Amino acid sequence: MKKILGTIAMAVIAATGPAAAQDYPDQAVTLVVPYGPGGASDLAGRALAETAQPFLGQPVTVMNKPGAGGMNGARSVSEADPDGYTLLLARVGMALSPAVTPDNAVAWDAYSFLGALEATPMILAVRADAPYDSVEDLVAAIAESEGRMTYAASGATAIDGFTTQALLADNDLDPLTAATLVPYKGGGALATALLGGHVDFVAMAAGSLMPHIESGDLKALMVFAPKRMDTLPDVATAAELGYEKAGQIAGWSALYGPKDLPEEVTAKWQEVLAEVATDEKWLELAANRGSISTIGDVDMSDYAQSQYELFHGLAKDFGYLPN
Repeated sequence: MKKILGTIAMAVIAATGPAAAQDYPDQAVTLVVPYGPGGASDLAGRALAETAQPFLGQPVTVMNKPGAGGMNGARSVSEADPDGYTLLLARVGMALSPAVTPDNAVAWDAYSFLGALEATPMILAVRADAPYDSVEDLVAAIAESEGRMTYAASGATAIDGFTTQALLADNDLDPLTAATLVPYKGGGALATALLGGHVDFVAMAAGSLMPHIESGDLKALMVFAPKRMDTLPDVATAAELGYEKAGQIAGWSALYGPKDLPEEVTAKWQEVLAEVATDEKWLELAANRGSISTIGDVDMSDYAQSQYELFHGLAKDFGYLPN
């Protein structure tokens, strides 16, 4: 009797397991944004939720889980059941944090990589009345100041700290002492610090700077991005200007899931993202927040690894980690 029941149970599992996966999704999907509401990550997550829903056939619910530099939300997804109902709006911090603080961060490869979403450009900016009209002008002034010039960033090993430090290193200046970092919390606070004259320059997310550039209060000297921004067609990228380290730095968003997602779940999201890539609403929302859609442009697993290796190398070069 036990043998018969066991055979029946196995038959039920065999019949329902694939069917259940093929029915994915049959309920709402939670998209964890590992940073607070209102920022670039939150806007990207809500844009994806809005545009993916019609193609997915189920609601996508955004849940903000900030803290620990994005690691609280990242860890919650990496430890979730691999059923496709809990996903992560990944950001560059998912590669940067483990590269710099490996003992306290979720490993860069602790996920299933569902696809790239967007590049989020960073902009090197100064006040409109500053006497610098090019990157070369600014770098020359920094070199002459012997550490007296200041820049705002959310941390030395945050993305908006590495942007400036990489630029300094590319110009044979000490990345930690050639200019003085003044820490602030959040993109809005960084932009306000520059507007108020509390710092001399910033190299930070475009989304927080563009309103002030468009109003004429700030001017952009360079963009950290794979290509020029449509809204700043005359502003060159770091790569175009020949900056090796700075030319590799950009913000980005991607869609991750827990490791070992079923193939059917991965395939479904490949279909959904292919539809989102050409969706007018998605492209409009990306443009509105100064982002460049990159869906389908890169292999996300390879790109995440390359970003981890980039920041791990910079952390060693700049003295944050032992060589």
